[in-house]
Amino acid sequence: MFICRGDIEYRCVFRRVVLETMENELPMGTIRYSSKVVHIESGDCFKSIHLDDGTIIKTKVLIGCDGVNSIVAKYLGFSNPSFGGRSAARGFVYFEDGHGFEPKLMHFFGKGVRYGLIPCDDYALFWFFTFTPLPQEKEIGEDGTRLKQFILSKVGKVSDDKIKQVFEKTQVNNMGCLPLRFRRPWELLWGNISKDNICVLGDALHPMSPYLAQGGCCALEDSVVLVRLLGEALKRKTPNDEENEHQRIKESLEKFARVRRWRSIDLMTTSYMVGFMQQSDGAVMQFLRDKLMPNFLAGLLLKKASFDCGNLTVS
Repeated sequence: MFICRGDIEYRCVFRRVVLETMENELPMGTIRYSSKVVHIESGDCFKSIHLDDGTIIKTKVLIGCDGVNSIVAKYLGFSNPSFGGRSAARGFVYFEDGHGFEPKLMHFFGKGVRYGLIPCDDYALFWFFTFTPLPQEKEIGEDGTRLKQFILSKVGKVSDDKIKQVFEKTQVNNMGCLPLRFRRPWELLWGNISKDNICVLGDALHPMSPYLAQGGCCALEDSVVLVRLLGEALKRKTPNDEENEHQRIKESLEKFARVRRWRSIDLMTTSYMVGFMQQSDGAVMQFLRDKLMPNFLAGLLLKKASFDCGNLTVS
């Protein structure tokens, strides 16, 4: 199911389907699951990756896309992502007889919370709920039943019965909640996105709050840009060209860092500020948000999503 507004298209897809689709394009055994990196060893033109099961993998290019707790990002000198003071619950619900919602992204905010839902198809819905936890609510994500009751107590004050039913029908094993984390923009301004034949992308590079819904999209942009640049570096391989190839790889990763640095900073900063405005409780901020800024914020979200990272093809 997809939702269009002008030239912008929204799609809600199952992460499992996306991963399986990409995996099916790779040779069998390319992906190793449940593999934790414990050490990175530098060589002349190669890096050796030591896994917790004792396996050592030797590679000419190390691309760290290992999430917010990235070992590769730490190797490059980045600190752990910061906690933003807010938490996000996400859930999935299936209606056997159909949910009856139109193919629209529904978005609600106010009274210190922000939540929304989007159809995946005619039967399944994805929803999100973000809030600023009080001290006694910081561990609420560890208890699914308590989390569900908390969400219902909040949405019940501002939603109709049909919206509330979405949360009521969600099974506790189909929801989760985690504190939101993000990388401070100035870390990307001065940090090493690449170093020698190593780089980071996705959440390892730009963990951000979810208020623009661009974290995954930005990671796909990273991938397209990186593959295009690396493809240019690797296609010129000649016999006995190991040192020159290593230099071309290094230069392609440096160019990737230059290309993606400001796009990442822009999204991380804008997402944090949008979240701050949408969930603030102050009277002045509420007035600005509810009366003067809805069209501005809607346009801003569309503008940030409308980004052309170029084609994947290597000429």
